Amino acid sequence: MSVDEDTANHGRLLGTVRGPQDVKRMTGEQLDILAAEIRDFLIAKVSRTGGHVGPNLGVVELTLAMHRVFDSPRDRLLFDTGHQSYVHKIITGRQDGFDKLRQRGGLSGYPSQAESEHDLIENSHASTALSYADGLAKAYALRGEQRSVVAVVGDGALTGGMCWEALNNIATAGNRLVIVVNDNGRSYSPTIGGLADHLSSLRLNPGYEKVLDTVKDALGNTPFVGKPMYEVLHAVKKGIKDAVAPQAMFEDLGIKYVGPVDGHDIAAVESALRAAKNFGGPVIVHAVTRKGYGYRPAEEDEADCLHGPGAFDVETGKLLAAPSVKWTQVFADELVAIADERPDVVGITAAMAEPTGIATLARKHPHRVYDVGIAEQHAATSAAGLAMGGLHPVVAVYATFLNRAFDQVLLDVAMHKLPVTFVLDRAGITGPDGPSHYGIWDMSVFGVVPGLRIAAPRDSASLREELREAIAVDDGPTIVRFPTGTVAADLPAIRRVGPVDVLAESARTDVLLVAVGSFGLLGMEVASRLAEQGYGVTVVDPRWVRPVPAELVELAAGHRLVVSVEDGVRIGGVGDALGQAMRDADVRVPLRDLGVPADWHPHGTRAQILADLRLTAQDVARDVTGWISGLDGDAPSVETVRLPASDTTPN
Repeated sequence: MSVDEDTANHGRLLGTVRGPQDVKRMTGEQLDILAAEIRDFLIAKVSRTGGHVGPNLGVVELTLAMHRVFDSPRDRLLFDTGHQSYVHKIITGRQDGFDKLRQRGGLSGYPSQAESEHDLIENSHASTALSYADGLAKAYALRGEQRSVVAVVGDGALTGGMCWEALNNIATAGNRLVIVVNDNGRSYSPTIGGLADHLSSLRLNPGYEKVLDTVKDALGNTPFVGKPMYEVLHAVKKGIKDAVAPQAMFEDLGIKYVGPVDGHDIAAVESALRAAKNFGGPVIVHAVTRKGYGYRPAEEDEADCLHGPGAFDVETGKLLAAPSVKWTQVFADELVAIADERPDVVGITAAMAEPTGIATLARKHPHRVYDVGIAEQHAATSAAGLAMGGLHPVVAVYATFLNRAFDQVLLDVAMHKLPVTFVLDRAGITGPDGPSHYGIWDMSVFGVVPGLRIAAPRDSASLREELREAIAVDDGPTIVRFPTGTVAADLPAIRRVGPVDVLAESARTDVLLVAVGSFGLLGMEVASRLAEQGYGVTVVDPRWVRPVPAELVELAAGHRLVVSVEDGVRIGGVGDALGQAMRDADVRVPLRDLGVPADWHPHGTRAQILADLRLTAQDVARDVTGWISGLDGDAPSVETVRLPASDTTPN
């Protein structure tokens, strides 16, 4: 089937699927055809919009089997991580939305309550679903509701500590709960023959458990030989099980285990899930899948199996966008250069080596890079230990994910004044991935950490410079944050005042415009627009935004109005901190701080969202013109704050 044909009719069988009941009625032969049609559909649609293609190609049969065994939405299906939910969206009636996947007005790239009653949890941060599932199962048990809870855990989520905390509690509670381990990390031998299937079914048979308890009680009352005999029998059973299923990694948790099963065999997965559903307690179903299964370019992509590409060519899997210099690559190259000069520099990442650029360091210095899995809390405290041991760790994570390690940064790193550099990729509004991935919190959240310095570079030259300055700090932690995408042309300063770069200035000192990070170019355009109105604007890039440089406060004192603009939440942000510093220094110049309202902003392009938030050069220039024209220069007002139309939160 060609891509055009698939796009036109969604496939012969796929076109008939409007809900899970349609899948339940299909024969085994029809299901195999449907799985192929779903893969064609995914490749055709995601190739145009970008998105998580590799993970979803790997869960087609698994998701079909889940919807045949369980009754969504009464039975709750949770996906961890959420980017594995595309097939679930297709089955639950959202095929038409894929034309605008991850675009304004289209489907989210993650589960979304606003889209469907079949979606429950929206947080796409990994390793959380088992905790949600534990709570749901407890609630249904307490309310006397016979409902199944199913958590699909995969794509590295089990490397996160929350999963193991949840498993410990799930085992203790003993409620009806099915954990599907989507194991696409390693290749295992397939489950073989009837004996393995028989033993798996037997272990999940409630009657079998009663027999074991009866035998244990009877033998336990037999002097001398009873207990040893029971242990021998149990050991024999366990030995047979291990010989057939040597990867039973969960057997010591006290949770029933079945598998491994071939995750691309619908009948095998369905059989295991039905047994797990009927058991009535917590069960782990271990399904072995291949990321990118059924699409050669994804299967042959050794780095990440086309995990989350932009728009790509269907035939080759190659990205359609022209190559450009990315922020991540600038960081990666500079980190390698620094590591070549300083043998004490090491890299840490949390399962994001390629996306954060740490993989570049690993290729050059493989013994100086540590990938700790999806474990940001451990990454931060392990970095503290490395620093205590005389090294300078560079922890590279997405900005949104460092939120998970606030306590570790605060008490394990900063309180000990340890030289650890956190590099935050995807800072600010990132666009298509939606609110859980927007890196808008870091300057506010981590701004309260004593002794922590935060840098926000504006271009590639300042990123290189500020990364070196951060790694040179030896008496406390540092953060270097930058956005996603292509780096704009370098914007040189005309002079430097302390750590503050002056990007533009005029004879008149009407406005000091503090342009944080990548908003440097926006600041220059605003200054140009205001100059046309006869106003003089000084545009500065503070470079190091926390703590607020004293020189920035001094510059503020020499102007009639101070305006800050940042790609982070306003509450507790850079403008907020600057206002406090000005008050502390008794600088009575009025301040207006522009930034992102503390809210859940929908997915779309970065440009669309910034326009919605009135964070464009045209909007900022219009606002500043109104403010400065209304000022009485002889009697400056006390500080006031203009709230954007969408922000109702007090400052």
